Amino acid sequence: MQRPLILVSNDDGITATGIKVLVNVMKELGEVVVVAPDSPQSGMGHAITIGNTLRLTETDIFKDVRAYKCSGTPADCVKLGKFHVLKDRRPDLVVSGINHGSNTSISVLYSGTMSAAVEGAMEGLPAIGYSLCDYDTDADFSHTEDYVKKIAIQVLERGTPKGIALNVNFPPKQRESLKGIKICRQAHAKWQEEFDQRYDPNGRRYFWLAGNFVNFDKGEDNDEWAIANNYVSVVPCQYDLTAHHAISTLNEWDF
Repeated sequence: MQRPLILVSNDDGITATGIKVLVNVMKELGEVVVVAPDSPQSGMGHAITIGNTLRLTETDIFKDVRAYKCSGTPADCVKLGKFHVLKDRRPDLVVSGINHGSNTSISVLYSGTMSAAVEGAMEGLPAIGYSLCDYDTDADFSHTEDYVKKIAIQVLERGTPKGIALNVNFPPKQRESLKGIKICRQAHAKWQEEFDQRYDPNGRRYFWLAGNFVNFDKGEDNDEWAIANNYVSVVPCQYDLTAHHAISTLNEWDF
């Protein structure tokens, strides 16, 4: 049988540790093609490049894996991967990550990692975004590899519901082993932002985004609870943002 074709991207950039781990795991499952940003694109969400040129350059960074670095966003990378690099072939799976940092709860909206996965889902492709809840530049990814592989195998064998991308988050490496996988909902949590006002050496004012993450959710069926209790969280995400339950309410308004 022909090996599955797997398109790999991320938002931390093609030189990040997390994507190297992901590529090595995916190589065990199929033929891998990488299209990833040439520089970090964290927090880009689902931005696409429409007013500037896009550059795509082949690279041997992964040696035996066909790979390209792209000047655009994670969503750009998946678009170029599907419609240009693999224009005569259809990927069996799109995977993104492994992100350096959490993409639980509200962070999924800002995440370039998940936007790459969602872009795949928008094209009708099974897609997964992987993130490690550890922002350390020397973070240990070793405990994620078996679960990355296990989840990808399930998606390759079973597919995903139409228009769905899986948001997978891993707790930081701890002494004890991970407890397993929890299928979750997105937690009701958010960043309470602050803008730190500063001045450059020329006296010109600028701002630096800061703030604290606040979890309002007391449930035990959400991704924040899963991570806090040393489980791998898996949240099925969709790009249809319609609040279907609100349609009947709006239909009662006097327009």
